[in-house]
Amino acid sequence: MTRPDNEAVGRADGPHRRRPTVYQVAELAGVSIATVSRALRADEPVAPETRRRVLAAARTLNWWPSRAAQTLAGEKHDAVAIIMPDLAGPYYAQVVAGFESEVVGRDSVVMVMATHGRAASERLARDLASRIDGLVVMGESVPEPTLHEMVAQVPVVLLARPALPAVTTVVCENVQAAETLTRHLFDHGRRRLRFVGDPEGTPDVRERWTGFVRAHTDAGVPLLAGPAECERLEAESGYRAGLEILRDPEVDAVFCANDELASGVYRAAAEVGRTVPGDLAVTGWDDVTLAAHLSPRLTTVRQPMRELGAAAARLLFDQIGGARTPPTVQLDTEVVIRASCGCHG
Repeated sequence: MTRPDNEAVGRADGPHRRRPTVYQVAELAGVSIATVSRALRADEPVAPETRRRVLAAARTLNWWPSRAAQTLAGEKHDAVAIIMPDLAGPYYAQVVAGFESEVVGRDSVVMVMATHGRAASERLARDLASRIDGLVVMGESVPEPTLHEMVAQVPVVLLARPALPAVTTVVCENVQAAETLTRHLFDHGRRRLRFVGDPEGTPDVRERWTGFVRAHTDAGVPLLAGPAECERLEAESGYRAGLEILRDPEVDAVFCANDELASGVYRAAAEVGRTVPGDLAVTGWDDVTLAAHLSPRLTTVRQPMRELGAAAARLLFDQIGGARTPPTVQLDTEVVIRASCGCHG
């Protein structure tokens, strides 16, 4: 019996290599193709060990059911979802708005899930994946093993997260912009800089810290200290970090991982008698509305937050339609010079 290659869609390791099929998944897992189909549906009664073997085989082969096969099987849900670590603040709101803008008019509804670090998030994410046609996962809101399981069930696009094999990722450029902004502070004669943000918290902040460090290395300027870590990327965390690092009167610049942190540092600086930008330069990241209304106006890095969500949605619908999508899509960022660094702006 001839086994048609169009029953499954996988990712080839090379341009001439044949795509894996459902038959290969079944053979590797030691089950029938009917069991493979049932194991990939969360609501089907399949033994846990059997489901584990099928998902492991699917991950190994980088295989998931084709959109056409799922539609013929009556599994189209007319719904897509985005999973995010949080919903607070203008950054996440803009990303969701961009995502939703691309879904309008496609006869599909949007589901939004924020994990907030909850213990039940993995279970909820698995359940969500069984009820939608495609999924965008932002940041590290879903652990990698769970993410692999979802990739075996539905088309997935990652957003602002390190790349995974055979999964399309949408990111903004961070490292070069952070280097450029740090060098700009050096050009103002600042040499005792502190970084506010937790590089272990999100991939974006990790890349901004990398650029900050590289600029120091290239300029031969010693790092004053490690990052002043913050529990959350919000003004109150920036305020607390600012009070701590400004105990050192020689700190002359603060590079913040986002604009909300920078607004908190402004408050801390005023409280301890430091002037911005007189004896303390402050920079942010994102260029949210707040940045242009702080006094002095905040030097920052503009990233296309709405376009992040919109691009992820377009790529997701491409996959749902059966198209192959690139491994990584990177959007540009832009340093926005205002007054808080010492420029006139």
